[in-house]
Amino acid sequence: MIDDKRIVVIIPAFNEEESLPNVIGDIPKFVDEIIVANNGSSDNTLGVAESLGVTVLTEYEKGYGAACLKAIDYVQNKNYNVVVFLDADYSDYPEEMTLILEPIIKDDVDLAIGSRILGNRAKGAMLPQAIWGNWLASFLIRLFWGYKFTDLGPFRAIKFSSLQKLEMADRNFGWTVEMQIKAAKQKMKCKEIPVSYRKRIGKSKVTGTFAGTIKASTKILYLIFSSLFSK
Repeated sequence: MIDDKRIVVIIPAFNEEESLPNVIGDIPKFVDEIIVANNGSSDNTLGVAESLGVTVLTEYEKGYGAACLKAIDYVQNKNYNVVVFLDADYSDYPEEMTLILEPIIKDDVDLAIGSRILGNRAKGAMLPQAIWGNWLASFLIRLFWGYKFTDLGPFRAIKFSSLQKLEMADRNFGWTVEMQIKAAKQKMKCKEIPVSYRKRIGKSKVTGTFAGTIKASTKILYLIFSSLFSK
């Protein structure tokens, strides 16, 4: 079934030179193209990515969403059926990609999200503030739009046609929650899949710092409440 689909993987990367070879090496061979969206890294992420034989784009504006949007713009006319988003820190298990893709390919799901909450996560892999933030955001989405999520996990797959309908715009911390809110508001078919999760290589740029946690939390809550008053 996967052979019938054209699949592209997008990996936003900021200073992930150490972990990137592991991530790329574990991606299943059926993937048609791997894109590393280098987010203005100051280490050798760019050189490492280029040495791995993948497509490399650079977005100098700092922000997870900005890097994702750069890659989406690149694939607009390449006739892909499914887009997979995967972090560059090796906290996810790329070999579990088939679990993420199966609902889309077999059950016509629009958006499949890898849930670290439902899956098997290593002790300490998710910091307490990340677990709390995921719970609160998921609770509010269910309260306002009736969609039951447990996680804002970055490991996810979406039909390219559905992704285009979402008209994604967030350029930093709100990328994942924006996608889930817009999918809920458009009544898309969504499903969570339990995935494994381990301690990342290196320190988190978001929940690993106090400032990052505050910025991300503020942005996520802003997006949720502002979405109540937008189309």
